Parts: sequence; C-alpha cells; structure tokens
Amino acid sequence: MLFSVDLSGTQQRNLEEAIGRKVIDRTQLILDIFSRHAKSPEGKTQVELAQLEYLLPRLTGKGIMLSRLGGGIGTSGPGEQKLELDRRRIRGRITRLKTDLEKIRAQRYLIRKKRIAQKLPLVSLVGYTNAGKTTLLNTLVNEHQLADNQLFTTLDPLSRILILPNHQKVIISDTVGFLHNLPHHLIEAFKATLEDVKEADLLLHVLDISSALRYDYHQAVEAVLKELDCAGKPVITVLNKVDKLEEQNWIEKYKLDFPDSVAVSALKKENIEGLLSQISQKIPKTIHKISLTIPLDRMNLVDLIYREGQVEKIKYTSKSIAITAQIPDTLIHKFEEYLKK
Repeated sequence: MLFSVDLSGTQQRNLEEAIGRKVIDRTQLILDIFSRHAKSPEGKTQVELAQLEYLLPRLTGKGIMLSRLGGGIGTSGPGEQKLELDRRRIRGRITRLKTDLEKIRAQRYLIRKKRIAQKLPLVSLVGYTNAGKTTLLNTLVNEHQLADNQLFTTLDPLSRILILPNHQKVIISDTVGFLHNLPHHLIEAFKATLEDVKEADLLLHVLDISSALRYDYHQAVEAVLKELDCAGKPVITVLNKVDKLEEQNWIEKYKLDFPDSVAVSALKKENIEGLLSQISQKIPKTIHKISLTIPLDRMNLVDLIYREGQVEKIKYTSKSIAITAQIPDTLIHKFEEYLKK
C-alpha cells in the first residue's frame, strides 16, 4: 500500500502489522524510481546512499530484515541485494559511499574549473518531472532522440555544448526532475546532481503548460530553487508542450502569468529559434568584435575565425587580409599581434 506522505519507521511497521501488507511511503517510492534511472557511478552511489540512510533507522531489534524494507516497490534497491546486512555493516557501507561521493565531487570540481577557465557560460534546465526538459535539450542541440515519457528520466546530469545564434558557445545541462514538496533530506542527498543548477549563469525553467497543474508545478520548482539558494538567478520560463493546448489563444494569457517566458513545443520544434534568441540576450556575453590584419601565410587563423566566430567583413590585398569579426574572448590571445591599432 502506497502513502503519499513520509512515514516514520514505527508508523510503517504498525500499518504493515495492522493491514498485513507491505507499506511504502513517499520517500521510499521516490528512491525506488531514482534507482531505476541512475546510470552513472555518481547517480548509483547517491541513490544507494540515500536508500541506506532511509533504511537504517527503520531496522529494529526484532529481526526485521532489509528484504522487507529495502528496494522500494521494485527489486532495484540495495535491500534486495544484501538481505542480511545489520546496522554495523550498513554504517560501514554508508561511510564508504560517502568517501566515494567525495571523490566524485572532487572530479566534478576539476571539470567545473576547466569550464570556468574556458569561460563558457552554463545554462541549466530545471522543471517539474516530465515537463519535457530532456526533449528540449535534444532539440536545442539538434540531437533528435525521443526522450522517454517517464518520471525522473534524467537522474544523472547531462551536459552538451550549445551554439547560440550569435555564435556564442554555452554549456547546457539537464537535471533531475523536481517534485512537489521534495523532502529536504533528498535535496541534500542529491546535492551533487543539482550542483549545475547552483553554478548556472542562466536557468531555463521548463513548464508543461498543457497540464492542469501548471501553476502548482511552477510553485513546486520555485520552492526547490529557493531551497538551493538559486531564487535570484536569471530565469527564462519555457512554456513547453503548447501543441497540446486545446485553445492556442491561451498562450498569450499564460505568457502574462509567467513573466520572461517563451512558448515552445520541444517535440514539434515550434519557436525554438525564439527561445535561442532569448537565451542569447540573457546569457553573459563572451563574444567580442575585433578588427585584424592577417598575413596571407596565416590562412589557418582565418579558417579559425570562420569556424569559431562570425565574419562581418573581409577584404583581401596583395599582402594581407583585413577582417572584422566577432570571436569568443577565449580566442583573442591568438590574434593579439594582428589587432588593428
């Protein structure tokens, strides 16, 4: 029997004895679904740690085994695999998992330092579960893989390079779907997964505008962002799934209800260019306009500008190439000796 609230170990045990059935509470269900979708070592480690910390206080001296408590509603949890674990062994496993997570977070820190060194802005997709974040990510980066229509499809962070209309490069990152009243201890448990949200220069709050619970979902996500100390970050509200609206004239009303919003259909690829334009306006600028005089024997630099920037004007002479272009500031050092004074 499933309860949509959190139960204490005593409540869960008493209910099971009273009704003669297994009782599952909200946290146990969420962790079971998380465990089914964890793919990376980080995600799997986070899930197992959260499950064991959930199970530990629910063990009693009456010989109740993990087979009864573990694994959520399925068979994917650690309880189903380690039926005879006692408190001491669980605590030891928790300690090892925490050590593993610290190593993983150290690796993520190095990756984050590399991104900062490259001066690439970070855009994070956030939203209630099943809002269409992964589909939107695939559409934005032209990877048209149909995302599963499931809850919590993306437990593990997923990042890609996105090239904006102004040729600026950004990193765009998908995140696990949020939930209404997501327990604080689960936010803490999956803090590493949500680090991209805290580090983001811009948030895309993806909202299923076709859902009757659109306002509730919006408030739930805002509450989690506040919990993560992200309430003041720049946000674009992406009103997704407009193709499912019964009345298309409702779009303008919803755009008034949600300031700084863009209406799109990630699945049908509607108004994606409009969203990209909004991202270009909101994201910190790392593109600079420069004028260069490049020798003819350095055509490799001209090729680099065409690949990484946007040429506005180019003129060939017998000895050199005069070029005006917009390029990422990370490349300016390659052209310093050719800058026009």
